[in-house]
Amino acid sequence: MELSQTQALDFINELFVDRIPFHQTVGIEVHQYNLEHTEVHLPMRPDLVGNPAQQILHGGVTATILDMVGGLTAFAGVIATREKWPQEVLIRRIKTLGTIDMRVDYLRPGRGEKFIATSKVIRAGNKVAVCRMELHNEKGSHIAFGTGTYMVG
Repeated sequence: MELSQTQALDFINELFVDRIPFHQTVGIEVHQYNLEHTEVHLPMRPDLVGNPAQQILHGGVTATILDMVGGLTAFAGVIATREKWPQEVLIRRIKTLGTIDMRVDYLRPGRGEKFIATSKVIRAGNKVAVCRMELHNEKGSHIAFGTGTYMVG
């Protein structure tokens, strides 16, 4: 079965959220996933706190959401290379998707009711993609940014 770019993006979104238990546990929600913009949200919950005295988001959760949005974006770059994708090829390619390297710079404490992560592709190749990710709270405060290198093929 061949999928259009839009269908392929929907299929990958399903794989990233619905089939990865850890993403469900953390509570990551994909709000926008297309070839131009990827955005995921994370509502703050008490079990995501990393510093009880300050009630701030755990640094590991920050890294997780940045890595997830970076991986989604890297794979959107792969999808953009073709008009149509056979579903079996997408499944085979997604199995090879992985983080090669990632750097997170924590800019300020993760305070907020909701966190919004966005990402864009810096460079996409046949095997490797590099993305720049940002995390903000609902008020627009820049919490962290990251750079991720992903195996995409």
